[in-house]
Amino acid sequence: MSRILDIIFALVAGLLMLPIMLLVAIGVIFLLGRPAIFVQSRAGQGQRPFKMIKFRSMSDKRDASGKLLSDQERTTAFGKLLRRSRLDELPEFWNILVGDMGLIGPRPILPETIRALGERGALRCSVKPGLTGWAQISGNAILSDTDKIDLDLWYIRNRSFWIDLQIVFMTAFVMILGERLSESRLSAARKDVNQSQTGPKTLNIT
Repeated sequence: MSRILDIIFALVAGLLMLPIMLLVAIGVIFLLGRPAIFVQSRAGQGQRPFKMIKFRSMSDKRDASGKLLSDQERTTAFGKLLRRSRLDELPEFWNILVGDMGLIGPRPILPETIRALGERGALRCSVKPGLTGWAQISGNAILSDTDKIDLDLWYIRNRSFWIDLQIVFMTAFVMILGERLSESRLSAARKDVNQSQTGPKTLNIT
């Protein structure tokens, strides 16, 4: 049922957002350069790598020797706007449609980052990555990497239809109002991590 809903969402949302995606693509080409699409290998469910696609949010500016400038120097105001509004992630509808991602789940990260996390990384990849997730509505860029992982693992242990529904609605608010730190969710996630380290806990990852 979840897969069917993901497919329906990707098709409907993709068609509705097509005019916006075309405008974003034009803006990226004129303001950041070609190509408009950025492709990178990310870790999927079971740590299986897949090619995630999104709109680029950084230019290819280089120094006098031809070396790429830092991420901060290559991120323009337009790029920051794309990230804040999540418009850079619209091409990921394709990743949802083909089954690499779902609507809800931990954001896909680099395979080497997952490997470096060891057991926590393997657990994080026990579910399909998503377009948006618990960490994204709880602070996202404001959070440390450790806090993001804690929130992702809390979601995996506690996920339900109602939590997924909350993520969907809260994502819309984040896109409009911007990211805000949720101390209550972060505190619950940290507490859950401490409890999991002191004893076994059944995971709801089906």
